[in-house]
Amino acid sequence: MPRPIEAGVDLAALRHNYLLARRHAARGGHAAKAWAVVKANAYGHGLLRAAAALGDVADGFALLDIDEAVRLRQAGIRQPILLLEGFFTAADLAACSEHQLSVVIHCLDQLQMLRQARLSRRLPIYLKLNSGMNRLGLVARQLPAAREHLTVLLGDGDGDGGLTLMTHFAEADADGGEACIRWQLERFARMLDGWPQAASLPVSLANSAAILRYPSTARDWVRPGIMLYGGSPFASEDAESLGLRPVMTLRSRILAVQDIAAGERVGYGGTFVATRPTRVGIVACGYADGYPRHAPGGTPIVVDGRRTQTLGRVSMDMLACDLTDLPAAGVGSPVVLWGEGMPADAVATAAGTISYELFCALARRVPVRAV
Repeated sequence: MPRPIEAGVDLAALRHNYLLARRHAARGGHAAKAWAVVKANAYGHGLLRAAAALGDVADGFALLDIDEAVRLRQAGIRQPILLLEGFFTAADLAACSEHQLSVVIHCLDQLQMLRQARLSRRLPIYLKLNSGMNRLGLVARQLPAAREHLTVLLGDGDGDGGLTLMTHFAEADADGGEACIRWQLERFARMLDGWPQAASLPVSLANSAAILRYPSTARDWVRPGIMLYGGSPFASEDAESLGLRPVMTLRSRILAVQDIAAGERVGYGGTFVATRPTRVGIVACGYADGYPRHAPGGTPIVVDGRRTQTLGRVSMDMLACDLTDLPAAGVGSPVVLWGEGMPADAVATAAGTISYELFCALARRVPVRAV
């Protein structure tokens, strides 16, 4: 028999979350379309699984790698596909053109490469402006040069829909109200002063947090990411309260049970010391499966449908949990590490991380089954 660990991916839940993102975006009063962000192998859920779930409803798909974009095309996806970091070398442009990919342009070098390529098919461009995130994007002083390149590439107007303006919020998930995004919106607007055509260009601003909290930012295209997979972008609100459904459920079973006396220790380093007679369940899951090694003892876990906690350090292939108050639990009892019945956000918070990391870290050795 295979080792008793498996990740289930609920395609109906993924679809539900995408449609919820679109409904939230519609509250802003714009006919916003939604990129389904499927980067990082759909946040660890499987690129082609996500495409299968969303292929007939998604307005478009957004990711990073050209190879993954090509896989989507080969799988029959005909919607727009957006490369969120654009292209990396001039050699990438032939594939972008062949597969009709949209590209994010975040630096002048990319515009220069695109201008020199003289492609037979024009690529739709998302011009990324750095409004304060300070990762990718053009700053105000670079815009005159960018506009010169764009005039050659697209003409004097918007190139018949070939250009979209874009930025990314740094603090939309914070609890400070609209002030958390206002400063970036104001800077974004100032950057466009003196560009008459900019007012008529489509805009893409909102990530998951902004879609949920600030629907006025849902302009022409929104970019839901973590919310598609049932994770909350907010520390102060759980996914269930937002109407999101968990997509990935990591399940395992109890391998063994140890009965220890008060004063005995569990695991490497003996970081857990029993203060009473304790039943310790050993779960077939460890950091080599993608469970966070830094998750401390006390991280929540579900055994036999009841919530309990981990004990001691996480090992490569196993972790321990407390069965003392679960007398019916024993060898073979089902365990949920995160997902249905145990929010990934709760596990992530206990481990000092975010659900994004849990999903993306799922190890290749864990079987994944679409449900």
